[in-house]
Amino acid sequence: MLAETSLDIRTVSKTYQVNDQALDVLRNIDFTVEPGEFVSIVGASGCGKSTLLRLIIGLDTEYHGDILLDGRRIDGPGADRSIVFQEHRLFPWLTVEQNVALGLDASDAPVAIRGQSVAEHIDLVRLAGFEKAYPHQLSGGMAQRAAIARALVNRPKILLLDEPLGALDSLTRAYLQDELLRIWRQQSVTVLMVTHDVEEAVYLSDKIVVMEPRPGRIAGIVPIDLDHQRERAAAGFIAHKERVLHLLNH
Repeated sequence: MLAETSLDIRTVSKTYQVNDQALDVLRNIDFTVEPGEFVSIVGASGCGKSTLLRLIIGLDTEYHGDILLDGRRIDGPGADRSIVFQEHRLFPWLTVEQNVALGLDASDAPVAIRGQSVAEHIDLVRLAGFEKAYPHQLSGGMAQRAAIARALVNRPKILLLDEPLGALDSLTRAYLQDELLRIWRQQSVTVLMVTHDVEEAVYLSDKIVVMEPRPGRIAGIVPIDLDHQRERAAAGFIAHKERVLHLLNH
């Protein structure tokens, strides 16, 4: 089943009050994440990438403009959106199975159905056999996969990723990039990811939103017209990467 969820960011601006002065954090952010797309946001520190994710997840509702999910304005947190952070944020006193089940806390599904969904999503992220393991018994990559399973177990309409691979070593990161693509295809979920890694963005994304700082605004949007069997050394891949870097450094 293909994802049918679209996310519309319409002329969104955000201001904080700092020492009684207005500080513009975001200014006129405007783009759309189409149903089933994998979209990345890249930009220097301070350009408001994570602030924008906070607005989309509904943790902050004080902003100008509109953020629409399937045409409805987001006005707070909801089960239709899930987020994975750079740190896995698993509870250390709970097993993998119990941590993943937390994603269903608001569900009214029968216990048997919830158990089946937890098992399916642990299998989805290839952690079958580690259901009873605790976070300290997992590698960093395994813990982050458990966090992804927890985010997806309630079948959200959109998955938000805030530097989800940023704390991992390069080999684990490359492996989990392929895992993210596999999971995205299997779940047919709409994905919006923040990353500082341009190569990662080109490898994973259908399009890349490039932001510039102070205040955070869009420098350009780069469609990635490559299939998802991407070779990092290929001329087309390098050309897209250079285009993004040019926008970042202009």
